[in-house]
Amino acid sequence: MTKIRLAYRIVIDSNSKVTWDKYVFEDTFREYLMQHQLFNSKENPKITFRELLNENEKANQLHYLVGIAANNYVEQLKGNFHRVTDVLGNTFFPFTNYQLDIVNTDITDISKHKIGITFYSPLLILIDTINNQYLVSSEVEKENGFKTMAFQMQPNLAICYYEK
Repeated sequence: MTKIRLAYRIVIDSNSKVTWDKYVFEDTFREYLMQHQLFNSKENPKITFRELLNENEKANQLHYLVGIAANNYVEQLKGNFHRVTDVLGNTFFPFTNYQLDIVNTDITDISKHKIGITFYSPLLILIDTINNQYLVSSEVEKENGFKTMAFQMQPNLAICYYEK
């Protein structure tokens, strides 16, 4: 039996149209403005996140610290990310945790703020891949088979854990 975990990543920036994304965008930018001060030098301040990372490797903690600002929004999803559809058109992607990463940001220009959020599924049983679809089950093997769901292979959806 093969166990997998799927990951689905979204990127949120100033062009995002979904209301949920806009709230996450604004709150993570505000959080970044507060938190970056812990890592930025007063003598030679850095404007962008990438410059700050090059100057201070401890600034890598900002991914986690800024991610806390998205936590309440992620909790609102109640473990289902509704933008990923299965092959039947059901709009859900079950997830058990997430990770936010800062792609880049600029303390002087909110329009340059860009983050990624990766949602991780619970452990699933990979039954097979059929016609570019992951056929999976969230249940252990039953006497008469599995209750399955299938997700189309698509950009931003990948197997991030594999156990034979």
